[in-house]
Amino acid sequence: MPEAFIDLHAHSSVSDGTERPADLVRAAAASGLDGVALTDHDTTAGWAEAAAAVRDLPMTLLPGLELSTRVGWRSVHVLGYLVDPTDPALVAETDRIRSDRLTRARSMVDRIGQDHPITWDDVLAEATAGATIGRPHIADALVRLGLEPDRSAAFRGILHPSSGYYEPHDAPTPLRGVEMIRAAGGVPVIAHPAASSRGIVIDEPMLRELVGAGLGGLEVDHRENLASGKRTLLDWTARYGLFVTGSSDYHGTGKPNRLGEHRTVRRSFDTIVEQATGSAPVVGAGSPLT
Repeated sequence: MPEAFIDLHAHSSVSDGTERPADLVRAAAASGLDGVALTDHDTTAGWAEAAAAVRDLPMTLLPGLELSTRVGWRSVHVLGYLVDPTDPALVAETDRIRSDRLTRARSMVDRIGQDHPITWDDVLAEATAGATIGRPHIADALVRLGLEPDRSAAFRGILHPSSGYYEPHDAPTPLRGVEMIRAAGGVPVIAHPAASSRGIVIDEPMLRELVGAGLGGLEVDHRENLASGKRTLLDWTARYGLFVTGSSDYHGTGKPNRLGEHRTVRRSFDTIVEQATGSAPVVGAGSPLT
């Protein structure tokens, strides 16, 4: 079986990316990828547009989402691949999360606006209709207003948790997230678990609990995972029978991440497809991933 070039973590303007879903998959094909996953935050709203665009491209779309979960103050993102987008429990929970994200974003902007010249309308201008509004849109508004030089600087500065403006948003536990994704026929993977800004976001006892609930894999190859953390993650995948993924976490011009900078091997892609019962990949014309 020939190796393929697969990127299993990318965002469109439906959440906090800068490209429409159709433009995202076209960019993925132009970059030489054989497959890409659309994993917008807490929404599957971009699936239909991406699927329509990929049918004429020599690549495969893996529909997914990035589900927000929390352990205390720690944010733990769970990628869910090939879920049933109509699953009632998952739809209800993602609707609730997006609503809370909106309330939290509005409150943060109000607080920032007491010290800096920014309004809620400035933030809304950075988002497409129906997008999941969050801190990236606030960051983009801060950049456009000249209050920060770029999105990354905004997250290190005004939007940093220590700035006094930050507010956490409500989200289920990682255990509940994994359970919901499996119940919706999907395959759950912990996103960037060893990101440098947080260290490893779960410990081994929690990992064992998640494996028992149906966790499928860990996103090991990601630009924010520290080398020391990646060694631990690889040890865990071997010990608990998890598969490994690699991804760019692409956001268009919103972040420096580039499509295909980290990739997933064909074996892990096939495992996801074999395990999933909620939906199916969308195979474009001439795609090697069939």
